Amino acid sequence: MWIYEKKLQFPVNIKTPNPAFARIVMTQLGGPDGELGAANRYLSQRYVMPDSRVKGILTDIGTEELAPTRYKPCNRRR
Repeated sequence: MWIYEKKLQFPVNIKTPNPAFARIVMTQLGGPDGELGAANRYLSQRYVMPDSRVKGILTDIGTEELAPTRYKPCNRRR
């Protein structure tokens, strides 16, 4: 299970905006070769794998690719 906490891991103090660097960061997260695209590819490919071990690996990799986008694991038990 995942939980979203609107809190930064490290404090960020931006003195001057840098649009070029912001474009690079956004491309890495949401572009065709970014984290979200990679996660979608891994998670969608798992459905056609005949071997359950490979399915598990693709699920693990896809979930790990989602982690930097904005979610973090929730360790609470219900």
